[in-house]
Amino acid sequence: MAVQYGFFVDGTRCVKCFSCEVACQQWHGLKAGTWMRRTVFDTVEGAFPSVTRRFTSLSCMHCENPACVAVCPVGALSKRDEDGLVVGDASRCIGCRSCALGCPFDVPRYREDKTMDKCDGCLSLGRPSDEDPRCVLTCPTRALHFGPLSEMEALARAKGAARLEGETAPSVFVAHRVKPISES
Repeated sequence: MAVQYGFFVDGTRCVKCFSCEVACQQWHGLKAGTWMRRTVFDTVEGAFPSVTRRFTSLSCMHCENPACVAVCPVGALSKRDEDGLVVGDASRCIGCRSCALGCPFDVPRYREDKTMDKCDGCLSLGRPSDEDPRCVLTCPTRALHFGPLSEMEALARAKGAARLEGETAPSVFVAHRVKPISES
């Protein structure tokens, strides 16, 4: 494999505007409110007045060792050599849901036609390799970044971020706000 691509999610900049979700839904022809390719998660910790609220926009982790690819019995999922992105081929999918069961991040979703769908970095839209996915292009606060994992790691390091952990080696770094909202 040439270079592994991934995401850096800067939760210190995310305002939970849902632009990334809406852009993904519109560009991919998904119904509004469909939890398919990209989702903004909201985590609240603590008790008043020391509450920490975190927003994290996540999609497929494009893992270095994707469990979904390993368990697909018909090869409908594959990992691209040129950028490490995990992509699906709906024409090969038999709807067995093995990928959903194998994914530790609960990423693969099923369309009404009973075939799997997941983030492919907007490759299915014909995204050129020198352009960012639509979620990244749409983010008004520049909380989402996409590119070679080494570049994402450098951006993440500057924000005190950490790589998501797991046996599959997810290709996502996340930074979070560290102070409670009342102290910001």
